[in-house]
Amino acid sequence: MSRPIVIIPARMDSKRLPGKPLADIHGIAMIVHVWRRAMEAGLGPVLVATDDPAIAGVIAGAGGNALLTRADHASGSDRIREAADLFDPERHFDIVVNLQGDLPTIAPESVRAVLTPLSEDQTDIATLAAEIRSEAERAAPNVVKYIGSPLPSGHMRALYFSRAAAPWGDGPLYQHAGIYAYRRPALDRFVRLPPSPLEKREKLEQLRALEAGMRIDAALIDTCPIGVDTPDTLEQARDFLRPK
Repeated sequence: MSRPIVIIPARMDSKRLPGKPLADIHGIAMIVHVWRRAMEAGLGPVLVATDDPAIAGVIAGAGGNALLTRADHASGSDRIREAADLFDPERHFDIVVNLQGDLPTIAPESVRAVLTPLSEDQTDIATLAAEIRSEAERAAPNVVKYIGSPLPSGHMRALYFSRAAAPWGDGPLYQHAGIYAYRRPALDRFVRLPPSPLEKREKLEQLRALEAGMRIDAALIDTCPIGVDTPDTLEQARDFLRPK
């Protein structure tokens, strides 16, 4: 049986929404909302990996576990790899779930669902996608599109990720959700790869894995969580999480 660990990378240096992890959502920092959803999923240990003592302090105050990592990481994947090695140097945990710290509305069942594509032995990395229902989101470059082929399991094997409305023609488009489950060796390999040409062009880190021949499969969920990266999306998250 697999043993997963969930790691949430968080840093304060967001260009479009400075101080994003500590953004207030009904009296609770956004990073705490994400940590709570991960805890509710019940997959295994949940860590917040950060280079900022303020973020670590907020998580500790909520009863969580935070690890201080280096400040010079180029990506969240590098940060979670460092955190995994610090927390589990003997590698008892064989799957590392990278849950982005700007998804306060993610459902615990979606966090659990990200593991299911790893039932395919050849899958290196698992993720989530949902059908796009809004015409505006089909064309929006900040809505990342998942282009894949259906598998007999009901999952989809990734062929490409794009900010463009792809694929062309009649049929559904799928939005990618910002969560990954890496087999531990796949994470090791991924962070050693240099940034790839398509990754740099689309500004999508996951293309590095595809260009290197790694396999990414997605489980389909009903709706994608709100990714908070602007004041407008922060307000959307606040509306979604408003106490009833």
